[in-house]
This record gives sequence, structure tokens and C-alpha cells, in this order.
Amino acid sequence: MKSFNKLIELLNEMKDIDVWGDKKDGLSENEKEYLDRIPTQNPYGLIGLIFGGIAFAFGPQYGFIPVITLIFCIVTLFTYDKEREDNPWPFYVGIMLSLIGLIMFIIGEVHQLIL
Repeated sequence: MKSFNKLIELLNEMKDIDVWGDKKDGLSENEKEYLDRIPTQNPYGLIGLIFGGIAFAFGPQYGFIPVITLIFCIVTLFTYDKEREDNPWPFYVGIMLSLIGLIMFIIGEVHQLIL
């Protein structure tokens, strides 16, 4: 449990990293304070939602994709902060899409995608 909590702390620290380094360049102090006050979207939820779509699309053929996505979405769900972030629904939708892909793999059902 201790290592799980450390993993969640690491993921929470990585949420605030500014990759490009110009997120708040050219803004006044009032604008920076306002941006810090408004709720944001959890980046792991969006990644989980995209992975869930991939698990739904390709999971019935490749069963490991929904399993990995399901683990990712459940672990990163613990990084959701009710006070600082908007909604947890991307996590829930990612979990449901990966479960659908996993269930389709288990029962041997495949859908036809137009690609």
C-alpha cells in the first residue's frame, strides 16, 4: 500500500509539469491567479478515455489492450482531486470502454470497424 501511495503522489506531481514551458508566459499576476483558481481537467482521465476507445476498437482482437487500459484507468482514477479538477467522467468512460472490449474478447465477439 505504501508503494501504491508513492505512485499516486508521483503521478500527481507529474500532472503539474509544464512541458513546453510557456503556459503562463505573458500573463499578468491577476490572470495567473485566476487560472490557478478555475477547475481543470485531469490529463490522466483524457489519456484513459483515448486508451479506452482504442481498447474498444482493437480489444476484441487483442485481449491485452483492454486489460492494460483497465489497469491504467483504475490506478489513475486515484489521482482525481475533487477540489482542483472538473469531472471524473473520462475515467469512468475509459473504464467502461475497456470493459466492453475485454468482454467482447472473452466471449469471442468481434465488431466490424470501417477503416
